[in-house]
Amino acid sequence: MFKTGLRFLLSLATLLLLVACGSSADRGGKLTIGTVSYSEGTQAIKRYARFKDYLAEKAQNFVELDPAYNEQRAIERIRNHSWSLVFAPPGLAAIAIKEAQYQPVLPLQGVENRRSVLVVRKDSPIQTIKELANHSVALGQIGSSTSYYFPLYNLYGLTLSELLFAPTPKSALEWVASGKATAGALSKEELDRYAPEITSGQFRVLAADEHFVPAGVLLIGPNIERNRQDQLRQILKDTPSPLAQEAGFIPNGSLPDYSYMFSVVDRVRSIFPDAPEPAELKPARLYGNARP
Repeated sequence: MFKTGLRFLLSLATLLLLVACGSSADRGGKLTIGTVSYSEGTQAIKRYARFKDYLAEKAQNFVELDPAYNEQRAIERIRNHSWSLVFAPPGLAAIAIKEAQYQPVLPLQGVENRRSVLVVRKDSPIQTIKELANHSVALGQIGSSTSYYFPLYNLYGLTLSELLFAPTPKSALEWVASGKATAGALSKEELDRYAPEITSGQFRVLAADEHFVPAGVLLIGPNIERNRQDQLRQILKDTPSPLAQEAGFIPNGSLPDYSYMFSVVDRVRSIFPDAPEPAELKPARLYGNARP
């Protein structure tokens, strides 16, 4: 009788220990916040610091920030489902939603109704996009909606003498002014902002995409259990306004329409590789099937 009672107590203690460990594991799991910081460096870590602490407290999880410093690394993390939450610009968001089953939760802050433009010098003889064939074009950062995805979409079918990647929108304008590039891609807002600062040349819009660029979105990863996803969605929606503004998302905002963005990203990725080799930039053939 004593041995039977002892075995029962030991079994009960083991069961309680397993339950406790399981509960602890659920509470102590890790959430990884992904961002594409481009040239922000340590500023990206500072920007999300208070939001990271808030999320850790509310979700009872260890939370880490994992910034990717270019589009290629971000796509790798997306494909591997390495990120639990992602502050995704439009191009990356489209890839994550269509190819990796990430779900959009809330819109990111940003300039509304942005449009992508291709600009040339005011005295350039070029009047249409087709006339850019065999000329050089300056794009922006790989992954940018206004200076990468949209212009490449509109340059489809051409062979360019060279594709250049400008580090900033102002640099793209300077290259056009100096003749290093025949045309440059950026947003209309960036053109209005930086063109007056460049005294070496005047510019005109060669072409403006008629579609507005959607806002980026905050995404949640498919590797998070459904009930946990619902909990995180509510935590994000309840984020105090100052914290949300600091992190760059809108807790009560409506999600943007991504239908056109999906078609833009699909076409660009079919004609141009995610990580182009130098030989693919000079000349740049924007048609056919891109290297994977």
